[in-house]
Amino acid sequence: MDDEALWRKRFLMFMVVRLAGLAVFFLGVAIAYFDILRPGGWPQVGAIIAILGAMDAIFAPRLLKTLWEREQK
Repeated sequence: MDDEALWRKRFLMFMVVRLAGLAVFFLGVAIAYFDILRPGGWPQVGAIIAILGAMDAIFAPRLLKTLWEREQK
């Protein structure tokens, strides 16, 4: 695999992980404020899911970067 294909693959994986975290965050917001799980929303569960999604969107790409740096050594 040449360098360009490797970096393209890594960039796509980086973006998919970040977008998945954002999707989980918005799912948590929707659960908190809309009638998805129960009428009137469920703020406690939605907040927990939103926090987990935000943490995933922030920290998962950093973990991927450190994994790729260790892989090169």
